[in-house]
Amino acid sequence: MAAEIDRKPDELQVEDVRADSGGRTETRPSSVRRDRAAWLVGALALVLGGVFVVVDLAYNEGKLIAPIDDAYIHLQYAAQLGSGHPFEYNTGDPVSTGASSLLYAFVLAAAHAVGFTGTALLAFAVAFGVVCCAVTAGLACRLGTTLFGRAAGAWAGVLIAVSGPFLWGAVSGMEVGLTALLVTGAVSAFVRECGCARFRWTPVVAALLALVRPEGLLFAVMLCGAMAWTVVVARRAGTVTTRRAVGRVAVGLAPLLVGVAQYAFYLLATGTPRANGVQSKSHLYDRPIFYLGEFVDRTVANVRGVVDHFNGLNNTDFAFPFALVFFLVGLGYLFANRPEWRTLVVAVAAGFAAVVASASTLSTALLHELRYFQPFLPLFFVFAVGGGYALTRLLPREGPRRFALHAVFLVMVLFTVVATPTWAVRLGRQAATIRDTDISVGAWISGNLPEDAIVGVKDVGAVAYFGERRVVDTIGLTTNGMAEASNNGPGSLYEALRTLPEGQRPTHFAMYEPWPGVPMQPFVDAGVFVSPPLRVFPVRTPPDLNDRRIVPFNDVRVYEADWTLAASGDRAPVPGQVRDYLNVGSLESERGHGYEVVSAQPGLQPYTVLRRHGDVIDSGRVIVGGERFTVRGLDPGKPLTVATRVLTPGENPEHREVRVRVDGRDAGVWRLPEAREEWTTARFTVPAELVTSSEVAVELEPVRPLLSPYPEYTSFGYWIVQ
Repeated sequence: MAAEIDRKPDELQVEDVRADSGGRTETRPSSVRRDRAAWLVGALALVLGGVFVVVDLAYNEGKLIAPIDDAYIHLQYAAQLGSGHPFEYNTGDPVSTGASSLLYAFVLAAAHAVGFTGTALLAFAVAFGVVCCAVTAGLACRLGTTLFGRAAGAWAGVLIAVSGPFLWGAVSGMEVGLTALLVTGAVSAFVRECGCARFRWTPVVAALLALVRPEGLLFAVMLCGAMAWTVVVARRAGTVTTRRAVGRVAVGLAPLLVGVAQYAFYLLATGTPRANGVQSKSHLYDRPIFYLGEFVDRTVANVRGVVDHFNGLNNTDFAFPFALVFFLVGLGYLFANRPEWRTLVVAVAAGFAAVVASASTLSTALLHELRYFQPFLPLFFVFAVGGGYALTRLLPREGPRRFALHAVFLVMVLFTVVATPTWAVRLGRQAATIRDTDISVGAWISGNLPEDAIVGVKDVGAVAYFGERRVVDTIGLTTNGMAEASNNGPGSLYEALRTLPEGQRPTHFAMYEPWPGVPMQPFVDAGVFVSPPLRVFPVRTPPDLNDRRIVPFNDVRVYEADWTLAASGDRAPVPGQVRDYLNVGSLESERGHGYEVVSAQPGLQPYTVLRRHGDVIDSGRVIVGGERFTVRGLDPGKPLTVATRVLTPGENPEHREVRVRVDGRDAGVWRLPEAREEWTTARFTVPAELVTSSEVAVELEPVRPLLSPYPEYTSFGYWIVQ
């Protein structure tokens, strides 16, 4: 047996010599024992997945609840798809891209079509996830055996089966289990087919992987490169003709074409190839102004967090200690000692790097127990175990080597399994928290609001699924066009909501205060939310040992909406004929006027605000620096007056001084009036000789460029009067 452990992994696949009960020897294919191990670890994963489900039920009085609201977004899309309304979050809505997994939506839609509805659809999703988890563990066991030997494969399977975060993801109702199965399955198929340089199943599985998650698409693209390179090498070696090589490369690129088709569908259906989730969460789009340095800083911070979790050196128990080091050693060992797997190693390394880099550009990368990265844990553990195998190969003697091999693997499993109960309890607490909040809100809305009510929400999943009312997603995952408004602040969100057709405006809101999404107190202060709230749903679920909950808020409040003053901010505050009007805070109006904030310091963000004074509600932007915009509809050769509502809270006079330029020519210094608590109206007259056409560019800039103190004011809009 010791000799078996020290053989090369490929030798272990040839035969397994053992003695029968009569002392005779027989030769049996090692795949028999390998399959037995795969079946056993799959069964272990299945049992532990069932235990996690039982914990969920125990925390929720026998009811199955998902631990995150996002699971119910998938269920809602699936129910709509299964009912014949594909990708309409509310029946009759335009197609939206809030479902982060096209493939998973179709899987759940098929279940809905055959009768899984309501909570039964969640039960199907959870059962499907657990089965995928079990199959993944078995596949990973076989993959580890192929790459590093039978012992390594078996221990890798056990490690995956007892992994708390992987079990959490499998039972979450999300696409974690399916994605993990496709990641592991695609790599396993490549390993089986790369020897003959003819890929049949690898492109199929990788194409499905490209549809299941954006991260899956990136990994599938790396496998496309691996398949193409393998065929090219075979062509150079003369084992494949040029004609066949071209055909095989074309087949290997199928996953890439599937990914392109997916984004082409987004473009045709919504007018943009960017999914709503990307528009809402990406560092590229989630703030009013994009700064490259800020983007790099935030993304690298997420990368550091991901590395920290995968290295197992924090208190989240995501992986065993130094798991990332073992993973890198495993990749390095295969690359250095097994030339036939070098293409695979490069593809896996590049795939992991692309996944981490891509997901780290999202503001939610480290939330929800790193659910974007959970599907890659099985493959990660296979190579981490391979790293342990490689390190034990450094021992010169057979006996110590065998002992060290199993000792290292046992330590990995022990560090993992001691955290498994924590993850089960965490799942139960989180599911109970979702029951406390989103599901309770949905049930109350279903029984207490009129059937024609339209509810504005931040958490859009369970409220829509159980509330049975039309919803407007103020964060913008399922309602097109809201993501950019939300990312700009409460003022721009108000403008986006109030310009909806009256029959589509929210009549009620179910909101919490902190991020994600904009703060809601300005809507209460402005009277858009009628106070007091109709109902308050406090979070009563105790936090975990790290004093955290799956939700960032302490309560959800349901308000009635009041749009009586919706258009009050558009009225000009000065007399005269208004030639043009720039509604600052309205993204549509800003785009129409080429509006741009020129911040005095990189990194300053001109978030919008929502204010009410008297019977006027208006949006504005907080400016530190200046603005530029274009106005139209003018009579050339006539003076014009630029009027604005403005707040000027700065202490110094310089905070209230801006230089005005018209078409690049100096028009003078505008000294804004002091207005710290309530806005005031300010006017500036542009001489007639500067109005040379019907369209002019107006720039407001610091009087003393570069140096502090800068102009600081809140701009609510500009009326151009002649």
